[in-house]
Parts: sequence; structure tokens; C-alpha cells
Amino acid sequence: MSVEQLKEHTVAAIDVTGLRKAYGPLTAVDGLDLTVEAGEVVALLGPNGAGKTTTVEILEGYRRRDAGDVRVLGTDPEKGGQALRERIGVVLQEAGFEESFTPRELIRLHAGYYPHPRPVDEVIALTGLGEKADARVRTLSGGQRRRLDLALGIVGGPELIFLDEPTTGFDPSARRHAWELVDGLRDLGATILLTTHYLDEAEHLADRVVIIDHGRVVAAGTPASLSAGSGTVISFRLPPGVATADLPVVGRDRRVAGSVVEVHTGSATADVAALSTWAVARGIELEELTLARPSLEDVYLGIVGEAEVVA
Repeated sequence: MSVEQLKEHTVAAIDVTGLRKAYGPLTAVDGLDLTVEAGEVVALLGPNGAGKTTTVEILEGYRRRDAGDVRVLGTDPEKGGQALRERIGVVLQEAGFEESFTPRELIRLHAGYYPHPRPVDEVIALTGLGEKADARVRTLSGGQRRRLDLALGIVGGPELIFLDEPTTGFDPSARRHAWELVDGLRDLGATILLTTHYLDEAEHLADRVVIIDHGRVVAAGTPASLSAGSGTVISFRLPPGVATADLPVVGRDRRVAGSVVEVHTGSATADVAALSTWAVARGIELEELTLARPSLEDVYLGIVGEAEVVA
């Protein structure tokens, strides 16, 4: 059987069609379609109220849907029961712990819920809890508690992991360590659905990004493909004594932050030539002139609007 044929016969880790959920007059999820292939890391992004949390809770089996077909590891999560829960890991945005336990004790306790858990010491090492493994939970900092959340989410050796804002409260070093952990889980074949308000985190970790708004998918693709489809950003520093109104009309959108000008364009060559010709004719140097693809943040803001906040 060819690789293509194998892919055709592989059951998607998550397969959602026409998902709907309403709370009274409020429609939280409105005909959402989503597929996550086995072994993928997918970041689910969207503004507050977009339907992310409701969608993930339905996938985890904690909330009933109103309509649509949902399969998680080939099973309807409403009916999967214990057999499905043993195959998934959930890292909630906020979780409570018994304060008098130690991380080692909690990880060992949770390991007992699964038929084939990871070794406790391995989980402690993976999540960077070594120095605090035998300290009481009440003595842990916010970042250390978040590491414990991660540890409890992966101790069962899950095939599919739901990560909800996994690095909230982390300092830069701990955040980088968490990224390495996610990369390592991907290398081991785990499928991960990630929600995060750090767009650089999604850009680094995700194989694909799915942006939802008003309960529907409004954009999807790899971070690179989403950025490539958004043209190019020409950036330079506005010369002293020159107002933005003096600049030639180029690009489809122009933003100014202090003295830095960003021009979003689908015709980079022609627009750079126009800017250069204009500057040379006036004896002006366009300092820090660069060309780059838009970041995922640029793409996201262009889709959902700068007034929205990712959460």
C-alpha cells in the first residue's frame, strides 16, 4: 500500500462536521468543520467569544452538542466514556490541586487512572519539576503549578492531548522548555490541539493554524501559507522632517508606529521601486528598509480585527 493510500485509510484524530451549539439565543458554534490528522499539532485561535472553549469542551466529552457529527479518535466523545478518556490528555487553563500533596504524589495518583502511564520520574523530568517534585503544592509558584498541570495531562501517555493556554504564567525560560516538551510529544507521535493567546507560540509549535470567529472557521493553513497569502510587508523608518502624507501612495495598507512605517503589499517589487525612486529624487535615505512576510499576528489581526483580543 502506498503512503497516499495509507493516509486515505488513516482515521483522523479529530473529525468534526457541521458542529452547532447554542446557549439560549446565543449561538456559540455555528456549523463548524474541523479535521486534525493523527500526529498533527494544530493551534485553534480566535477572539473572546469565538467558540473555542465550547468546541474544545465538546471534543473532550464534557459538553453536549446541539447538532453535527463529531469523532475523536474514531469515537463520539459523548459516548466514549472511560475507554476514550484513557486515550486523551487534558491540560485545562486553570485546575485545582489538593494543597497538601506533592507533585510526585499527584502524578503517581493520576498515573493510576491509566492502563499504560508514563513513568512518574520521566514525567517529572519532562516538565521540569525535579526541584519541586517533593515540595507541597501550596509552596509552588504559578509557573510551577502550570508545569504540574502539564505533567498530569501527559502522565497517561495519551494519543491526543488538549492544551488550553499551556504556558500562561511562564517566564521566558519555562516557556521555551514547554515548547521543547510539545515538540518532543510530537516526535513521539502524539496529536495535539492547542489553544493559546501567544501568536508566536502558535507560529512556532503548530503544523496548522485554524482561526475561528463567531463559531465558524474563517481561515486555516500552515503559519507559512497563511503569511504567504497575505503578501509582503515593506518596513522603513520615516526620515526626519518627512510626514507620512509626503510618502507616495503604495501598497494596500499602511501602518505607522512612531517613526516606523509598515506597508502591506501584494506588489513588493513595484512598490519598493516606487519608494526608492521617490526617496532618491529627494535625496532621502530610507533607513532600516526591509522586506518580510507578515507574521502570524499580522495575519490574525487582519482577519479578526485589531480590536479583538485573543484568549
